[in-house]
Amino acid sequence: MAFNFAHRQTLRSTIRRVSPTVYPNCAARSLLPVSKQWNGKWAAGYATVASEQEVPQGRYWAKIPRWEELPVDTFLSHSWQMANSIHTVRGLSDLMRSVLPETIPPQQPLRGKLEYPGVSTPEDFIRSFEVAAKKAPMAFRLSPHVLSVINWTDPLNDPVRRQFVPLDSVINVAHPAGIFDPLHEVDNSPVRGVIHRYSNKALFMATSICPVYCRFCFRSYSVGTETEAVKKMRFLPLMKQWAPKFEYIESTPSLHDIVISGGDTYLLEPEQIAYLGDRLLNTPHIKRFRFATKGLGVSPSRLIDPKDSWIDTVIELSKRGRKMGKEVCVHTHINNKQEISWITRQGAQRLYEEGVIVRNQSVLLNGVNNTFDQLRDLVHALSELHIEPYYVYQGDIVRGAEDLRTPLSDSHELELQIRDQTAGFLIPRFVYDVPGPAGKRPSLSAQNYDRRLGVAEFTAPRLNGDYVKYWDPLWSLSEDAQEEVQSYFAERSNDQASAQMASVGA
Repeated sequence: MAFNFAHRQTLRSTIRRVSPTVYPNCAARSLLPVSKQWNGKWAAGYATVASEQEVPQGRYWAKIPRWEELPVDTFLSHSWQMANSIHTVRGLSDLMRSVLPETIPPQQPLRGKLEYPGVSTPEDFIRSFEVAAKKAPMAFRLSPHVLSVINWTDPLNDPVRRQFVPLDSVINVAHPAGIFDPLHEVDNSPVRGVIHRYSNKALFMATSICPVYCRFCFRSYSVGTETEAVKKMRFLPLMKQWAPKFEYIESTPSLHDIVISGGDTYLLEPEQIAYLGDRLLNTPHIKRFRFATKGLGVSPSRLIDPKDSWIDTVIELSKRGRKMGKEVCVHTHINNKQEISWITRQGAQRLYEEGVIVRNQSVLLNGVNNTFDQLRDLVHALSELHIEPYYVYQGDIVRGAEDLRTPLSDSHELELQIRDQTAGFLIPRFVYDVPGPAGKRPSLSAQNYDRRLGVAEFTAPRLNGDYVKYWDPLWSLSEDAQEEVQSYFAERSNDQASAQMASVGA
């Protein structure tokens, strides 16, 4: 799929017209070739596969009353998924009233006394959510798929609900080190929307929108719509915003590796995906790039929607890259086995059959995947999908999601436990993404780890002997240790304020 100058000019005008809400049925789709094998095999044969084999056991969306009679082909439509996503507090509250049981089952014991007191009825649950929503740094956007895989009969304990729907008592938990940009990405951005923290790798922020918004997003300073807590730094999928990013990448020969992210590339139009891929494939010093997306886990229908060509475009770029000796792959983000449906399996199989490399990057989250059983089941499920369990990240110290963070000791223990559960090449790498230029470091490389105070130090060659501290969540510490940590940050804040006053006085 070669793109000449005329194609590029057409694509420029097309991309300017595409709305950030990104619905797929735009007229410009005819610009791209669509795999006849895909449209023929899957469009003509899909109904038989779905209705006779998978759907009787897998119409998982039917437990939502408003979708009880929804046809399979409608649920599989990407445009329907986007149009029926819920992105307001009122909309989610209304849905919850239709699915929550009359009595909310009690919360199972959760470490750190992270409890939901007084939540026993649907109205208790909804009231707690609505209070939390006003404090949350992330806006709300939940796809029909995510809403359908949540176990609403036991919402307090559900691992998917915990990732997307906050409750008041736990959102108040905070660490004094928490910020909205914990990786200091803005400080490592030579051009707005390009994050260059590594010598030969950079991240291209193509958009600020996602099919869903995670509570624990480490990019809450820019992703999603603005909230009462955060004014966002927006990155829209427009050519005038992309141009200086490409100029920087194309004029920096030391760059060999590009991550196209955001936001989420899943909500880019196929024409935009094609344009991004074409520019990078035709940049001689770029040897590999990847599209970062949670799509496989949160809205997999797009992968098997016969009317949508997003997946065809990625496949074409991957094949073209192989012929050029370059790697084009997909990095996804699934945190719990419960997120995977038969639709995910079919979409992952298509990518596997077509030779597209897919890797998964999980975040270790309290009550989601930080037990041995949960993580083992996730690793095995990903392996069955031919998705490499690539990374398990230590949670970043981001405001508004402290209840989801885990102590570093969880990562250490789980890495040792998981090693004899699968083949060596399927064992994920447990890492902490150190702020600034240091980048990802093995969790087990932490030095001077004081488990009582919950503080460890990480270093890297590019830090020139300096160390960066990582702080465990306060809820994982004893009350005495919590007081010591709070006092340390209070004294530090006072010292900084005094130094600032002295500077002003001088």
